[in-house]
Amino acid sequence: MPRFVQIADVAETLNISSRQAYNLVKSGELPAIKVGGSWRVETTELESYIQRAYAQTRQQVESNAFADEDVDA
Repeated sequence: MPRFVQIADVAETLNISSRQAYNLVKSGELPAIKVGGSWRVETTELESYIQRAYAQTRQQVESNAFADEDVDA
């Protein structure tokens, strides 16, 4: 596995658009570096982001925060 991946790879991994992946980087939620004009995300940072998202979701489930939300089918 490569150490760094491109924004398009992040988007594919998370099943989101490239714009959404870029916004994660821009907001600071997903640390990245710019190399030669293109953004790169370290695979360990992507995995850390995923683990943080799981933890946040667990907290929301435990606090019943999803009770009033629609569920995507």
